[in-house]
Amino acid sequence: MDGPLLAALAIDLDAAFEGLVLAHQDRLYSIALRLLGDPRDAEEIAQDALVRAYRALASYDTARIRDLRLRPWLATIAINLCRNRARRRTPVLVPLEPPAGSPSADRPHTGAAMSLADPAAGPLESAVRHDSARRWAGLVASLPPLYRTPIVLRHVDGLSYDEMSSVLGRPEGTLKAQVHRGLALLRAAYQKNPDVDRQEMTA
Repeated sequence: MDGPLLAALAIDLDAAFEGLVLAHQDRLYSIALRLLGDPRDAEEIAQDALVRAYRALASYDTARIRDLRLRPWLATIAINLCRNRARRRTPVLVPLEPPAGSPSADRPHTGAAMSLADPAAGPLESAVRHDSARRWAGLVASLPPLYRTPIVLRHVDGLSYDEMSSVLGRPEGTLKAQVHRGLALLRAAYQKNPDVDRQEMTA
């Protein structure tokens, strides 16, 4: 999918880098927002990740650029920045989508929506698509980092388990187990109080 973009970056980084920004800035923002929970932090992480990506690409030779797995490579940069930021702050629960007026609110979102659908999707997964974004943002943000990051990479960013393995440095089998466990924790948290949003709407 990123083959033509990588080829262009290898030929002329400065001319092609805007294409990388347009193709990946929203997903980097989405990853950071769901991991950190703060729109301003997410904007800074996305921008910093792109700056670091540019600097790294400028130091790579043509062959290395062409061979990059761009999506997981960029995700790795963003996640490392999120980890550094998280050590210095307390997460704030926010909606899955950026608030109106934020720099990312008017950007088209590609693949950024939270989806918990899987081949064995049941009533809960169907309910997710119609429930409050804020409710689910809170549930995702409440997951331990061990499960939150794989859930975000798999069900928000849409990475394959192979790509996730290269990002997180964990075996695919381990990641599948962590995603499965993370989904189970989300189901349990939802089932404890599934009417929270309806109560808030009628309050």
